[in-house]
Amino acid sequence: MSENLNSRFLKACRREKTDATPIWLMRQAGRYMPEYRQLREKYSILEIIKTPELACQVTMQPVNAFDIDAAIIFADILPILEGMGLELDFINGEGPAIYNPVRCAEDVQNLRVPTPEENSWFTLEAIRLARAELKIPLIGFSGAPYTLAAYAIEGGSSKNYLRTKGMMMGDPTTWHLLMEKLSQVVGDYLLAQAKAGAQVLQLFDSWIGSLSPDDYRQYVMPYSRRALEIASQAGVPIIHFGTGTNGILELMRDAGGDVIGVDWGIDLDTAWERIGDDHAVQGNLDPAALFAPWESLQVRAQQIMDKANRRAGHIFNLGHGILPETPVDNVRRLVNFVHEYTSV
Repeated sequence: MSENLNSRFLKACRREKTDATPIWLMRQAGRYMPEYRQLREKYSILEIIKTPELACQVTMQPVNAFDIDAAIIFADILPILEGMGLELDFINGEGPAIYNPVRCAEDVQNLRVPTPEENSWFTLEAIRLARAELKIPLIGFSGAPYTLAAYAIEGGSSKNYLRTKGMMMGDPTTWHLLMEKLSQVVGDYLLAQAKAGAQVLQLFDSWIGSLSPDDYRQYVMPYSRRALEIASQAGVPIIHFGTGTNGILELMRDAGGDVIGVDWGIDLDTAWERIGDDHAVQGNLDPAALFAPWESLQVRAQQIMDKANRRAGHIFNLGHGILPETPVDNVRRLVNFVHEYTSV
């Protein structure tokens, strides 16, 4: 087990100069890799997540395949809801489903606030196993309070978040209680992952782009901040990521995090100017670009790196997770190209 404190990824998180721009890809361990698909023929996604040896194995798959600069523990944002009392399943072709969604004040009052050791022991153990194998830094992560609340209320994916916004706008007392519980669970979970060996933490607010700036400021920001404040006790860098965040970039920055994730809906240099020089930035290639011919993909990657202009603190990544049918060879070529193009 190596501390990797001078790895280019950790140095970039601290906004220090690096020998090349570090790169990792959200969902880099997953369905586009044949090694992962073979495992999934034998096990469900929840079985893999809840079996530390298997979760470690999947975590290592992209590390063994590509010259990436960080690993991220193989897990999912939703299993922590199970310990709070929700019934979770992943349905093939449809995604996650919660069979007893949170719809009223009584549902929220009945939610438990378990410790991460009882709630997510399997991910904490997978982190310990992965750290023992890795020579690059390991990222731990959690869903953010808003995104978890939306899943819990909607019972699955949603286009308009009508039930979520209905509670938020129509029953703010219940909403705030739900967010208080979730911020505690999320903060404790992130902190426990760092104690287990994660060297960087990422907060995923995948659905936050569904809110107006005023609603984010009033109904979400205090709880993201609370979760990040708890996690920050670990003293490791924290990445704060969301999609559709052009209207709230400054608010997300103010909520917390050392690195702000940026999606492809804004130019990287424009986003960084708004976020400020005192934060590192992660992003921001459109995942669809990985399906393009290499020549086109190369141009798009180069444009992002030109906008970053080798400023200390850029971590190359996608603007969201890698897609299931992504050509593996394009991933390999992208990782190598980012290093080659930015090497000192």
